[in-house]
Amino acid sequence: MPLTLQPPAFFLEFYPLMINEKIFTDTYELYWEKVYNVCYANLEDSELAREMVQDIFKSLWERRETLEITQSAEHYLVRAAKLKVFEYIRNQRIRSTHLKSIAYSQHTEVNFTENEILHNFLSQKLRVLVGYLPSEGREIFKLSREMGLSNKEIASTLSVSERKVEYQLMKAIRFLKSNLQEYTIYLTCIFLLNLIG
Repeated sequence: MPLTLQPPAFFLEFYPLMINEKIFTDTYELYWEKVYNVCYANLEDSELAREMVQDIFKSLWERRETLEITQSAEHYLVRAAKLKVFEYIRNQRIRSTHLKSIAYSQHTEVNFTENEILHNFLSQKLRVLVGYLPSEGREIFKLSREMGLSNKEIASTLSVSERKVEYQLMKAIRFLKSNLQEYTIYLTCIFLLNLIG
């Protein structure tokens, strides 16, 4: 027949309980399993539940000279276990939210930095490539893309036909596309990531 410890009468009474070594040892032997079960039932992690039990009883021992328990030891310890579990869950949620915030911030910063570097690189490459265009094509391209003029306005400014402006722009764009083709996949990926991210 297994030996079952019955709580001494002072554990059930509601007057200040002064803790000495004997009372602490008896309390630990009597209630550690109940405290463990409260922690484990809420966390489903045996190692963590054991650590919490140790923390609760360690705190009880460290505060033994100043702590007065005005309720049953069982009630006090079960309540301490529930509070410990609540505190753990709250801290985990805060930590998780904080980590998500950091991850998002870093992801955004990395994307911004990558996009900025790529933009600067492509802008420089585009300037170099535009420099290789024939002078008339270069001038028409700059008026169209940098100044934002329409084909009709460009034709009027340069005293050429609209058809010539269209032809030069088409030729310039074809040249630029062929020389920037290696970046097409990367630019498409960046564009899609920015849409979903």
